[in-house]
Amino acid sequence: MITIEKNKREQIRIERTEYKGYDLVSIRVYYDDGEDWKPTRKGITFKTELLPKILRALMEVSKELGDESPH
Repeated sequence: MITIEKNKREQIRIERTEYKGYDLVSIRVYYDDGEDWKPTRKGITFKTELLPKILRALMEVSKELGDESPH
């Protein structure tokens, strides 16, 4: 699992999962409820076979932004 801090009370978690025999990638926002990190409904889950297309699309968006985002 990879965790990216979104802000002080939220984080984005990216992980590989499995459901009913399907390999999946989940990207979901979690929030701090004061005791633990809980998932929100904000996110996306997709079959791993779509990952290359999604990565290419994200790279295109990054290029459109002029790669302004910090690394």
